[in-house]
Amino acid sequence: MIKRIYSFFLIVLVLVTSPFFIRYLLINQKISILNSIYFNFPGIITKNKTCPTYDALLNKTLDSSFSVSIINKNGTLISSYNGELQRLPASNQKLFSSAYVLSKYKLNNNLKTSLLKNKNNYFLIGQGDPDLNYQDIINLISNVEENKSINFNIVEIDSNLYWPKGWTNTDKLYEYGSPITSLAIESNHNKNDDIYALKNFINNYLNNKFLNSNIDIKFVDSEKQFYLKDAKEINKIYSNPIFSLLTLTNSESHNFTAESLFKNASSTWNDNDYIKLKIWLKNKGLPVKNTFFADASGLSRKNKITTKLVVLFLDKMRYSRNFNAYQSTLSITGVRGTLSKRFVNTELSGKFFGKTGTLSDVFALSGFLYKNQKPMIISIIQNSSNIDKEKAFKLLRDLYYMKSCK
Repeated sequence: MIKRIYSFFLIVLVLVTSPFFIRYLLINQKISILNSIYFNFPGIITKNKTCPTYDALLNKTLDSSFSVSIINKNGTLISSYNGELQRLPASNQKLFSSAYVLSKYKLNNNLKTSLLKNKNNYFLIGQGDPDLNYQDIINLISNVEENKSINFNIVEIDSNLYWPKGWTNTDKLYEYGSPITSLAIESNHNKNDDIYALKNFINNYLNNKFLNSNIDIKFVDSEKQFYLKDAKEINKIYSNPIFSLLTLTNSESHNFTAESLFKNASSTWNDNDYIKLKIWLKNKGLPVKNTFFADASGLSRKNKITTKLVVLFLDKMRYSRNFNAYQSTLSITGVRGTLSKRFVNTELSGKFFGKTGTLSDVFALSGFLYKNQKPMIISIIQNSSNIDKEKAFKLLRDLYYMKSCK
């Protein structure tokens, strides 16, 4: 009887203490397999705690155009200012989309551009390699064989899908708003090197090489895969590794690469729907109910997120097996990327791994601020006709020097 009572109380003790023990293990990241389970678990362990000194700093220095959320090294949300207010994130959107891509690929995977053949029909098909150039095209089509009749097909997405929803006509005039196509010469950064210029280039190359051949070049809709039936790959080239492309995405905030990678990872070249990104976040237990994702890069004015979502997401990313790789793709204060000129030769140099975001009437700054080797997670977003970037960076500095709130 005593043994049964003892066993009963032992079971009760385990049940009562298990959540606290598991939380302890997670906070201290003691067991890698437990971290991985939590990363994919549809819930979060983050707790809220009032930290008067941090709240006072935010209330004193910010106006209503700002939103800020802060999570401490123990995964506790210690301060928030308009943290659940919907904001335009600009390129902070890449924090989500790049993580999604990382979950679908290995770091050494590549994007591929291929030449396929079926009888005398050739098909050039790509995956949006951002570094594809004319020499690559020559290397690919050098395998075209001489024939009386050569049919060359450039497989490309519908022109109505070149830009995500919410990209303005003004954006489309600039390099940062280049069309997102699966075959792009150096990310379509030069409007004179568009898909039609590529067609003319291939036409001239083949006509000069095969003077007696009848060459017909046309575009094929990539959605109509029946064109490729029985076609065999005869040549291919690969992009830089996915890890390098993600670094370009986050550190240099390259819009084309962000969009191209996401479209490949989500198999959405033939639509402009980013619901898969939202579902992915939702399945991790993150609060996405009042958010909206219109692109992968953050250029769309239709994106709506909260700073609370950003910090909760970044906190959960710390439990991903790819976290070190993910963090290393970000800009670093005083070191590289869009933050390379901030806090140079100061104590904050190399201490903040993050992502900036800039649009007209938008500035965002989110990432990991390391204090005593431990990361504090911070997200700052301002939506205003009077953007004050310096206030955001001053807040980052103040938080670094402020006494930790445990």
